[in-house]
Amino acid sequence: MAHPFLPNSEKDREEMLKFLGVASYRELLKDIPEEYFLKGDLKLPSSLSEEEVSELMEDIAAQNIANLKIFAGAGAYDHYVPKVIPFIVSRSEFYTAYTPYQAEVSQGTLQAIFEYQTAICELTGMEVTNASMYDGATALAEACLMALRLKPERRKVIYASNIHPNYISVLKTYVNLEGIVLEPALYDEESGSIDLTDLRRKLDENTACLAFQTPNFFGIIEDGFELRRMLNEKQVLMVSVYNPISLGIIAPPGEYGADLAVAEGQPLGIPLSFGGPYLGLFSARSEHIRQMPGRIIGETVDLDGNRGFVMTLQTREQHIKREKATSNICSNQNLCAITALIYLSLLGKDGLKEVATQSALRAHYLYQRLVSETPIKMQFNGPFFNEFVIQLPLDAETFIEKGIERGILPGVSLKQFGYPNNWLLVATTEKLSGDDLDQYVTFCKEFI
Repeated sequence: MAHPFLPNSEKDREEMLKFLGVASYRELLKDIPEEYFLKGDLKLPSSLSEEEVSELMEDIAAQNIANLKIFAGAGAYDHYVPKVIPFIVSRSEFYTAYTPYQAEVSQGTLQAIFEYQTAICELTGMEVTNASMYDGATALAEACLMALRLKPERRKVIYASNIHPNYISVLKTYVNLEGIVLEPALYDEESGSIDLTDLRRKLDENTACLAFQTPNFFGIIEDGFELRRMLNEKQVLMVSVYNPISLGIIAPPGEYGADLAVAEGQPLGIPLSFGGPYLGLFSARSEHIRQMPGRIIGETVDLDGNRGFVMTLQTREQHIKREKATSNICSNQNLCAITALIYLSLLGKDGLKEVATQSALRAHYLYQRLVSETPIKMQFNGPFFNEFVIQLPLDAETFIEKGIERGILPGVSLKQFGYPNNWLLVATTEKLSGDDLDQYVTFCKEFI
């Protein structure tokens, strides 16, 4: 049946399906289980007024479980978003702005991005930052591609196996290039951090970069300084994936000598929003700037000496020879980047440190109580920031279901990432009160 809003003819559709190697549109969606497909017509009430439709939708929405106490993390965190942030970013000059193709008439947008770049450089201790990427996972993948361009004679990328599994999946998709080797560095099963013996064995003269995450997927803080010393022996580039909030109290990538630093910017004032849109932070040392993907906004003066802003070092295929382009990225998460800028500006250094400290204190308080008062075991013994993995005496998904019934989202099951079904990743933020933490412990005592 023809789609009422698409101009493709039946012949057009047949040619597309043939090109894709499938017999039907349904076959194209074969990975989606059958039970998720609609059978028959939508059961929509007829002849309702606008007011009645609104009341119906409110009744349906009221069936959702609201105001959960969120102990889930795994890359997206329930930090407090100051009320002034949505007010400011909802202004039309921010909310409706798009990529500045005509830079000379986009001075406000360009200045906002320039200030964002400056803030991220100050946060990370890095020298240059681009105008943002789509999210943390794509930022990591682009960073590894950039490292390969910086070391064209080398054809291997080593990544820590305790990086977020979703990030690793995106990395494998992006860096699926002929002659390029992607090799995992194992993690120590006791500490949860990178196995330095395994890493040392795999580092060689063909290695372009090491990509690692700190705090890593298990919440463990890696020793960036020791990793830097190891990489220097083979002149290997360092790609660091960080949590921006954690930099309020732990060493930033620039301090331990990262060449490239990337992150998911969601914790910086961006709500969870069911998974997006988010923000990819991307920074580097200034000597590498010519190979940075995306856009960079620079400060200049016009012929009259007035301050102005321009897009500079444009290395997208639209602007230079395609074979010399570092990226085909044509847009960035500009509104999310401005949100992060406002968040950092409101909090300042002291505020960010306080958020990081409170998040960490809550995690360690909860950790200590769970260890001492419940049969729950800790999976790793390495130092952690605001997140840790626990080993339950039951299936983690069952535990989560029971927690939601009590108004608690107790963590993220790691079964979906290929880990044992009783591993649960627990995270805390400054939003959780002492009573919330105590209720979590009480729930564990009663249910386990």
